[in-house]
Amino acid sequence: MWLSFYNREAVGDTLMLTKGDIAVRQEQSCESKGNVTRIFNNRTNETMGYNLFSISDTLKLDANGQVLLSDEEAAKVNALIQSAGFSDAVVVDRSPKFVVGYVKECVPHADSDHLSVTQTEVDNGEVLQIVCGAANIKKGQRVVVAKPGAVMPSGLIIWPGELRGVASHGMICSAKELQLENASPKKGILVLDDSYAIGAAFSK
Repeated sequence: MWLSFYNREAVGDTLMLTKGDIAVRQEQSCESKGNVTRIFNNRTNETMGYNLFSISDTLKLDANGQVLLSDEEAAKVNALIQSAGFSDAVVVDRSPKFVVGYVKECVPHADSDHLSVTQTEVDNGEVLQIVCGAANIKKGQRVVVAKPGAVMPSGLIIWPGELRGVASHGMICSAKELQLENASPKKGILVLDDSYAIGAAFSK
């Protein structure tokens, strides 16, 4: 899953591509060839991202944040990467990343007094294990799920991870995290009514 970002004012004329959580800085290395820099895990050699400099020579981008590349744009990006001598190919995922979920199961985390481990159904009948810290989470709720690859309004990217040793594949969101208008100041996840279809894309 590749995500792309462009913000000329903040970082210059550079398209930034990422396919995984690159927060572990001590495991990062990079290799540059011309205007293409590959970022990779120096322990596994797995590609984690690319920076494509002077991208306006190739693409005309009018964005300030996440960019959803068209098929034509993705093909041009891949041509840049491969002409520089790298073998990766960017694949654009256009499936919705914020969806209505249904909490099928909710049990206490074995190693925490405030976390819960949920089995939450999302689109196409897929069930994600999501660890949630909200006090109001419970079985039977319809909620907003940020799936892996979602970019929150704050800029946070949701990747698979672990919370206190338990795998978690997404985030169950509060109204505040979604930056909804008139969001309640109360802590806790946003609970939807039954008029919301399970698996449907959620938008403000």
